[in-house]
Parts: sequence; C-alpha cells; structure tokens
Amino acid sequence: MNIAHLVEAKRSGHSHSSDEIKSIIHAYSRGDVPDDKMSSWVKAVHSQGMSDEEIIALVDAMLTSGERMDFSNISKFVADKHSTGGVGDKVSLVLGPLMAAAGLAIPMISGRSLGHTGGTLDKLESIPGYRTNLSISEFRATVETVGIGMIGQTDEICPADRKMYALRDAIGITKSIPFICGSIMSKKIAEGIQGLVMDVKVGAGAFMKTVEEARELAEKLTMIGKHFGISIDVIFSDMSQPLGNESGLWNEIQESILTLKGGGPEDLSRVTFKLGGSLLRQADMASNDGEARDLQIDLIKKGKAYRKFLEMVEAQGGSPSSLDRPDYYAAGRYMSQVIAPKAGYITSMETLKIGQAVNHLTVMRKGKIRRLDPAGGVQFKKKIGDQVDAGETLALCFGGDEKRVKEAALDLARLTGIGEEPVAPRRLFYS
Repeated sequence: MNIAHLVEAKRSGHSHSSDEIKSIIHAYSRGDVPDDKMSSWVKAVHSQGMSDEEIIALVDAMLTSGERMDFSNISKFVADKHSTGGVGDKVSLVLGPLMAAAGLAIPMISGRSLGHTGGTLDKLESIPGYRTNLSISEFRATVETVGIGMIGQTDEICPADRKMYALRDAIGITKSIPFICGSIMSKKIAEGIQGLVMDVKVGAGAFMKTVEEARELAEKLTMIGKHFGISIDVIFSDMSQPLGNESGLWNEIQESILTLKGGGPEDLSRVTFKLGGSLLRQADMASNDGEARDLQIDLIKKGKAYRKFLEMVEAQGGSPSSLDRPDYYAAGRYMSQVIAPKAGYITSMETLKIGQAVNHLTVMRKGKIRRLDPAGGVQFKKKIGDQVDAGETLALCFGGDEKRVKEAALDLARLTGIGEEPVAPRRLFYS
C-alpha cells in the first residue's frame, strides 16, 4: 500500500476500492501509518467526500480492525442509542438505565468530547472509581447480568476508530459525514445490537446546522444500518441551545440522576422519552408513543430506572455513595457569574462556541494528551425565550482553574444575545 498515492488519488476526486480503504484503516490501526500521513488522507476525504460504497467499506474496515460482540445467547432485545453530539447532551446517561430497567439489553460504547461537544465517557469518569475500560468479557458479563454497560473503545473493539477519533479531534476534522458514519456505526455494529435509535442534532450547537444536512446524515446512517441488518429510527432534535440546565462533567451526572428520579428539566426528559419510545417499539414492548411514555414514567416513579443506574455504576467499579453528594468536587472549585448587561429577553445562544467554552473548563489538552477537571462546567440559569433583568445571573461557570473560569464567564456573556422583544422558545423536534 502506498499511502501517498492514495492521498493524491482522493485529492483528485477518485474513489477508493474496499480493499484500499481496509488497507489504510488497518495499517493505521497497527501503527504502520504515522499520524502525519493519516492526517493528510483524513483531510483529503473531508475535502472530497466518499461514495456510499466507500462509506460502507470504511465502516467495515473500522469494524474488522477488532472484535465483534455477540449477544445471541440472551433473550433480551439488544439495542443502543447514539447522538451526533451537542452541549449538555446527557441523554445516554438517562436513557440507557431506563431502557435496561424496561428489560432491554444495552451494550453502549461511547465517546469522549470532540470539538465543541461533551463526551459521555468523560462524564462517567467523573464518578469516583468508574471504569470505562472494561475488557470484552467484563463488558459482556455486565450487560448480561445488569442489563447495561457503558464503556469506551477498547483494544478489542474498533481500535481503529479510537485512533481515528483522537486524530480527528487533534486536527479539527469533526464535521465529516463519512467519518461520523464510520465512527458511530462501527462501534454500534460491534456491540452486536439488533436495534438503534439515532438522535441527530440540528442547530447552532450541532455538527448539522440545518434539517437538510441532518437528513443527509440520517440517510447515510440508515443505509449503513440496513446493509448490516440493524433496525434504525432517526430523531431530529434541536441544539440551538444547551440541553438541560447543566453542561460539564460531574454536574451533568447530577442532572442525569435528578432526571432518573423524576425531577429533571423538561427538555431533557422529552428527548429521553422520544428516543426511548422508538426503542420500546422496536422491541415490541410498546405499540405507540403514549404507551411507551407511560411505561418510562412508571419505571422512573417506581425508582427502577435510578436503581439500574446504581447497579451499572457499582458493576463498573464506581462509588454509588458519591452520587448522592452534588458537592463532591466543590473543594477548591472557583466560580464566576455571567451577568446580563441589560434587561430584555434571551434571543440567541452561540451554542457551538458555548460548548467550546465548557470544554475549556473540563478538558485540558496538550496535543493528544488530555486531562479532565470533573469540577468544571456551566449551569445555565436562563435560556432562549426567558426574560431577564439588568444585572441578573444568566449562568454560573465553575472549575479548578480560576483563569479559565473567568475567561469562560466573559465568553458566555458575549455569546448570549439579549433583545428588547420576546421570542418564542425553540422547538425541540424537527420532522
């Protein structure tokens, strides 16, 4: 394989064969292709795109770089969800345990923060002791006994995707449909699932800014699912502002717990129930939206959803007792208020840049080296459509680095629009 030749071919608009794509991905996964050469190929693909056949080959190459799980030995419907990412998007932390409480098996391989989006793994690792690096045998045992496991890519599952994910983050190639599809679907197929619900985000804080872009991605994901024999439902939800009231690490864990106990923000609950309804219908456990919603509410009211979350945390080495301590990381944490400069109504939030500000508080990067600050995050007091007074607190920024906290507060003040006339709240779903 001549990687330089393949880079030039792609730059010139030529398509790769399935064998060529497999050679590139597998060679990079083994360490036979250096980061600088792979970066050139990634940038060429980002510029020129891929055909459906190339995307299928990319997914297959990432999938076959490691092992594929098999849950055919259990009678439960095996399913998962995925979001294309956003700010404050903690749905996996609520939906996963909720679906496991309903009787589904949820093997969830999640990712870390990428670009302006938060990462489920980073949030989970803010739970003291929680292990996201289970082996396949440990992961399978957790899913079979608890009903849910939430981990990251391992040396066994899609190792090529893990390297590609880190590389894309380092070089800033995040909004690329072929690589988004390859990353999402290789992990999901490797999980051995039968059903999948996709939450494709739309708006200022999403990779897909318009419904048209979102539909293009959804069509590719559905095409891949059909090819590999997986049932897929796609939901389009709004990301013109953060989801819920918390964005960060430990604070998102706390808001997820609140939602699992029935007291979370309405928008987070609505997205969760919408996605959950799709999975319950796929599993033939509900025949319509109303029936599915009632089932989910009942599981929350009876405490079964939260208990399932606790079971998962304990099974993966986490400390369940820490979850009842919202101030666990309060010591040494700095805080700064975002103050409204004038009275009026919140008219807009530059959510992508807000997400970057949040990640500036939570993920410290030096090249490809990352360090997490579990204490970092933002609490939003006001969102689009809310009325504010001059001097009122719009948000609270916090974290272990005083300079970063102050910078984030200044950024959020600049990124939040205030107008004189009221505006309608954003719609939550698109058709």
